[in-house]
Amino acid sequence: MDAEASPTRSVSVHLRGALSACRGAWRHAARIALDIALPTLCVACREPVDGEGVCAECWAKLSFIAKPYCPRLGIPFVYDPGPELLSMEAIANPPAYQRARAAVRYDDVARTLVHALKYQDRTDLAPAMGRWMARAGRELLDEADALVPVPLHWQRAWGRRYNQSGALARVIARQSGVKFASEALRRVRPTEQQIGLSRSQRASNVQGAFKVADNRRSEIQGRRVVLVDDVLTTGATVDACARALLRARAASVDVLVFARVVESHKTPI
Repeated sequence: MDAEASPTRSVSVHLRGALSACRGAWRHAARIALDIALPTLCVACREPVDGEGVCAECWAKLSFIAKPYCPRLGIPFVYDPGPELLSMEAIANPPAYQRARAAVRYDDVARTLVHALKYQDRTDLAPAMGRWMARAGRELLDEADALVPVPLHWQRAWGRRYNQSGALARVIARQSGVKFASEALRRVRPTEQQIGLSRSQRASNVQGAFKVADNRRSEIQGRRVVLVDDVLTTGATVDACARALLRARAASVDVLVFARVVESHKTPI
């Protein structure tokens, strides 16, 4: 019975996968049709907008991160403490990566942009977000040899159909001219969503989850790598990725994200 049922189950699994892919393609085609028929709306407030996906009023609400900030973690300082002074967090818990930079604080408008890109097929937002990231990470990109996106596990990539970090990295590569090493880093086991987990739980969740593919090690060995992601919260994911890249003999690893969480109740210095 089991031997006879196995092919049937296999056909059923493939059929369900095909139907799921068709439904995804239909939703994507429907969204394109609506975009043609209707004006583009601001992703944050739903007012009509041209181009960037964010109206002027919501753009003004984005909190772009500029100096002074921690030279290691990119956390903005309330005032300028002087050159090369690290934040307390960088001193107490130094990461595996060398430097991190973010375009904006992870506030309400930034969260809406990230969620739209990540979960709502709004890949049209990637060009603007990527340009802002390239500007924020110019000092990293000027020294970089390769751009590596934080990868999705293949099971999640199958359901989502694209990697938002890869979409951002592709834009940054065009802006900066740095090589886009899209397949160098892999997520070798599925992990839980990090949302709702504590700092220690996040670190445990992604421990050992990333690896540089054996046939891609030449793209990493001796290279100065910039790791690209959408949001930096506790840094557990990018730290795990950085460790995998350093194990593959990367010369250095920096991190560039669109938005980073800044805990306002903490004193940054």
